[in-house]
Amino acid sequence: MSTGVSYNDQGGAEAAVEAGQESTPTSSSTGAAFGLFSADFKKNEDLKEMLESNKESLKLEAMKRIVGLIAKGKSASELFPAVVKNVASKNIELKKLVYVYLVRYAEKQQDLALLSISTFQRALKDPNQFIRASALRVLSSIRVPIIVPIMMLAIKEAAADLSPYVRKTSAHAIQKLYSLDPDQKEQLIEVIEKLLKDKSTLVAGSVVMAFEEVCPDRIDLIHKNYRKLCNLLVDVEEWGQVVIISMLTRYARTQFTSPWTEGAEFDENKAFYDSDSEEKKDQTEAKPYVMDPDHRLLLRNTKPLLQSRNTAVVMAVAQLYWHLAPKHEVSIVTKSLVRLLRSHREVQYIVLQNIATMSIQRKGMFEPFIKSFYVRSTDATHIKTLKLEILTNLANEANISTILREFQTYVKSQDKAFAAATIQAIGRCATNISEVTDTCLNGLVLLLSNRDETVVAESIVVIKKLLQTQPTQHGDIIKHMAKLFDNVTVPMARASILWLMGEYCEKVPKIAPDVLRKMAKTFTAEEDIVKLQTVNLAAKLYLTNSKQTKLLTQYILNLGKYDQNYDIRDRTRFIRQLIVPNEKSGALSKYARRILLAPKPAPGLESAFKDRDRYQLGTLSHSLNLKATGYQELPDWPAVAPDQSVRNVEIVEPLRESAPIVGKTKQPKSDKFYSDDEDEKEEEGSDSSGSGSEDSSSSSEESGSESEEESSEDSEKTSSDSGKSSSGSEKSSSESESDQKKKKKTKKAPQKKSKPAGDSDSENGNGPVGQASSSSSESSSDSESDSESDSESDSPAPKKKTEEKAKPKVAVNSKKEVSLLDLDDFSPAPTNAPKPSVLSQSLLSDLEGLSLSNISSTVQVTTSSFGPLKTYELLHHMTGKGLSAKYHFPRQPCLFQPSMVAVQVILTNSSDHALEEIHIGDQSPASLNIHCFNTIERLEPGASVTVSMGIDFSDSTQAANFQLCTKEDQFSVSIQPAVGELLMASTMTEQDFCKEQGKLQGMNETSATITMATANASRQAINKQVLSVANVGEVPSSQNNFSRFAGQTVSSRALVLVSLELSESSGALLTINTEKSVMASMLLQDLKQAFAQA
Repeated sequence: MSTGVSYNDQGGAEAAVEAGQESTPTSSSTGAAFGLFSADFKKNEDLKEMLESNKESLKLEAMKRIVGLIAKGKSASELFPAVVKNVASKNIELKKLVYVYLVRYAEKQQDLALLSISTFQRALKDPNQFIRASALRVLSSIRVPIIVPIMMLAIKEAAADLSPYVRKTSAHAIQKLYSLDPDQKEQLIEVIEKLLKDKSTLVAGSVVMAFEEVCPDRIDLIHKNYRKLCNLLVDVEEWGQVVIISMLTRYARTQFTSPWTEGAEFDENKAFYDSDSEEKKDQTEAKPYVMDPDHRLLLRNTKPLLQSRNTAVVMAVAQLYWHLAPKHEVSIVTKSLVRLLRSHREVQYIVLQNIATMSIQRKGMFEPFIKSFYVRSTDATHIKTLKLEILTNLANEANISTILREFQTYVKSQDKAFAAATIQAIGRCATNISEVTDTCLNGLVLLLSNRDETVVAESIVVIKKLLQTQPTQHGDIIKHMAKLFDNVTVPMARASILWLMGEYCEKVPKIAPDVLRKMAKTFTAEEDIVKLQTVNLAAKLYLTNSKQTKLLTQYILNLGKYDQNYDIRDRTRFIRQLIVPNEKSGALSKYARRILLAPKPAPGLESAFKDRDRYQLGTLSHSLNLKATGYQELPDWPAVAPDQSVRNVEIVEPLRESAPIVGKTKQPKSDKFYSDDEDEKEEEGSDSSGSGSEDSSSSSEESGSESEEESSEDSEKTSSDSGKSSSGSEKSSSESESDQKKKKKTKKAPQKKSKPAGDSDSENGNGPVGQASSSSSESSSDSESDSESDSESDSPAPKKKTEEKAKPKVAVNSKKEVSLLDLDDFSPAPTNAPKPSVLSQSLLSDLEGLSLSNISSTVQVTTSSFGPLKTYELLHHMTGKGLSAKYHFPRQPCLFQPSMVAVQVILTNSSDHALEEIHIGDQSPASLNIHCFNTIERLEPGASVTVSMGIDFSDSTQAANFQLCTKEDQFSVSIQPAVGELLMASTMTEQDFCKEQGKLQGMNETSATITMATANASRQAINKQVLSVANVGEVPSSQNNFSRFAGQTVSSRALVLVSLELSESSGALLTINTEKSVMASMLLQDLKQAFAQA
């Protein structure tokens, strides 16, 4: 009985093998064991003799060796008659090993196995549960149609067995019987229905697997068991969890309405089971979309599994959230998926494929973790290309500078396939983000001088695609590529150059005929793709420049006419009839020019993962990008939800009433450690799992799943506080309002608040609101729950006070509990909807570190010598009901935070009555960091007041949207910074300027020739125009025709160098060097306009 405890489906064979290995190292059997694994006939004879002896010890020794033989992959089928005789042995150890052998060979030796069928039937009544299970396993392995009725009877009996292990085995046998005789489906469905009602966690996974195999479309069997399966999910074994989650994903898509409806609002305050009065109250305040409680139950109970150590479980939960959760909740899975990237490369490959599909639709999910997708030198090529795909998908105006800097390194990689993929990625970035198109093109042109042929060839192919978007501006690049033509040997690259020559032959009228001449010499030795493009080039030149190329074209067409490849012969005949008119050629030749020289649409460079979302995430079909055998389509959401009462179970209600947890009085506070609906979840889980699993589920919730409960509660709290708009900013702003009012009445509360926050900004009660609402919500969930539960147990403070203290407590990072999801080196994903255009704090600090490494220590920040005061209207007095607001940028360092841009706002009361409590309300995006001004208690009619604000734009020109509020009204306003106001002036020597400029070449340089108005030609006028556009400092210049200016971006301290070289005519060369290529492009346009104005 000693090995019986560890015996299960897979473990039985392993235990037997281990037992066999333990018995071999005796002095007498070492040589025998060596002979056992050589295919020695005499040795097998010895085993037969041992099996037929009267001594149990010899039989046991023989069986251990035979199972060891099977484990080594050797055939032991000839011993079947000798082994099967021992099936009726009374020695339990021996019997188990015999059953292990029979499961392996019963299908091959069916006739002999049938002789022992009566023994197996007797064993089904054995008092030992493992023997009963093994007998059923052997019986279901004998695949003979004649014993189907016996198997069916055995399965039905086993399904009612007292042992959950035997019931689990019966669920496995159902699938074997169904594959042997599909006609038994109806009877098997009855057994499945019975087993689905089983409350044991051991059975749940296996019976759902049988359900998926036999009758996946019978969702009516799941209705009554849905809530039980959701509650048992945490305690089911890992592979059972994967199967159940997959089944419940499909079930939910058929039973609930889509949470992705536009304008959907979520009421998270509603508990899972509410009293009748609360339900009626909610019905009266009907929302366009209210999530079904059962839908919420599934999402809540799968969330803790994101911390599972099994990667398949984490992937299953991630796909469930992707296909079922509201869009603002999907980001919960981000951290878990990023954690899986630390696993083996096989796991990385699948996870990265799924992330690549996700990142196309929802970039904001993975933007905060962009560093996780940087390529490591140890990565395999297929991992590198997937990471490259994701980085390209995540690229936007805010982070493109960092990504392009990464790509510059990747291009130098020794892995040629990866370097080529990087160049394609640069091309995609250039297509998708118009601000960096020129920068990328210049960088790719520089790569044409690379020594590596693969890099050059790929660059040419990508440049060809980019040139189609704006061919008029790039005649020089086409000429440059024509010069390289002789050195390029890769067929695709040569063909691309020839296509460019033909397409834009009118822009290079002297070069194109010469290229055709060279091709005529080597035509016969070229690859087929190059020959085809040569024929096309000849045809186009014949139509545009027949004087120079008529004979060359005829010569090439004659060569093509007798080529070995039939494609080339066909193309040659077609082209000859098209361009050379004769009596036989019809009306088509008149349209030759329109056919061959028609304007071609620019190609769209798209992700290879664009269409993969048609397959369910995490499936084999998604990985292969084709429909695999057995793949089940994910159903569409129903337009109207089916009746939810079908999931109600009559038994649950009385059990819940008698449960001791309900006896507790409800606390008035909404933010207690276990919220009401979580209490009810525990009760329902313990009720449905019966007395056996009650202890295990409660202990797992108390110990193993403590951090999951806390994080689950925290996310619910965040979303419930957000109210109707489902955004964290509403909560934080309303708290700041109450804080501000409180500050005027008593000074004690702010002092208490500022202590835990540890931030000088929060002393005013209006610090950086965005941080509290988005970035702290998940990482501090543990500490928030702990500290709040402690404070509640210590002193029963009023609810209002607790709410006020909640905000600073979020910022305290608890060291007590570290969950698997706490990734130290990343900022947490926002709980609310993703904001693609705003960089995370970790990425900002990364950018800051990268930028500072290039800046000389001689760079000093200075105030601008000339600050033209441009005032912008924030709120018109008509719109603001008497309140008008204007703002300007004082170009001074911000006092509140170094990374913020200082803004001064002038508020004027144009009405005939006093305005009270003027303050800042909601902000958008929620992660925006704004230092608000203090509440203005009263503004008299006709009075004005100037207040200071600080806004962290994160080096982006995206507008900061917020509400300007009075006591009665709220007005939505927006501050849109010019790109020049995101800089701060710096000073340096001319020598340092040139040195820093040398470091920022290639993709970090943006230049253009500009036309200058006559009035702007003097140095004084140039300085005036530059400083009117951008907050930069003048750098002393020793040359009269050179003007230089330097600055740094406020947020990331990236250096921005502006130089202007005057030419003799009224033109000038304007060059901007900076890592922030998007800012450079916008600044160039602004300066260009300023200099053109008289």
